[in-house]
Amino acid sequence: MPTDRTDWLPLFPLKTVLFPGGVLPLRVFETRYVDMVRDCMKRSAPFGVVAIRAGAEVGAAADPCEVGTLAHIVDWDMPELGVLLLNTRGGDRFRILETRTLPNQLLEARTELLPADDTSNAGDGGDALPLCANVLRAVIDDLLQRARAEAGDDFISPFPEPHRLDDAGWVANRWSEMLPISLEEKQQLLETSDASLRLEKVRDVLQQNGVI
Repeated sequence: MPTDRTDWLPLFPLKTVLFPGGVLPLRVFETRYVDMVRDCMKRSAPFGVVAIRAGAEVGAAADPCEVGTLAHIVDWDMPELGVLLLNTRGGDRFRILETRTLPNQLLEARTELLPADDTSNAGDGGDALPLCANVLRAVIDDLLQRARAEAGDDFISPFPEPHRLDDAGWVANRWSEMLPISLEEKQQLLETSDASLRLEKVRDVLQQNGVI
């Protein structure tokens, strides 16, 4: 088996789902992940965030879901020795082809990138897009206003600009992050390759909960 580390993507299994374009703050303290993050920063390389299918975030390597998202480090801080605070941004989705576990229980994978959402037709999403986008706009405005008032300069927006409210994939992803649904359901949304279909699923959940 080849041993070139550049052929393998380091994975960070978590009990959350990162969507493309999303913001994920992380507090990293386990030695294996601190070392992983330092290596990624040295190489200006992302790591992979994958939802946990079985296992835990700490201890032995968890069993990851097959589809994850590249996490790009936007900013970092070390408030105390051995603890890293990261601000990461979701990039492309990927599918795991093969995994291996290093002696320190760090999980790595060979992966293939999945196609990005097609943004050539801004109106994709049918009637789901205006419905979901209008409510999302109100949610963003309200949340940002309240959060800035409470957190001030420490506020990190979960809705990075530009706010692409005319893009079915972007709108679907932001709602997918907020919906009160199970980890498995969020993972299913991430794995939905058609942005319009993902948005239609989001619309159905919003309608079931009386949001729209």
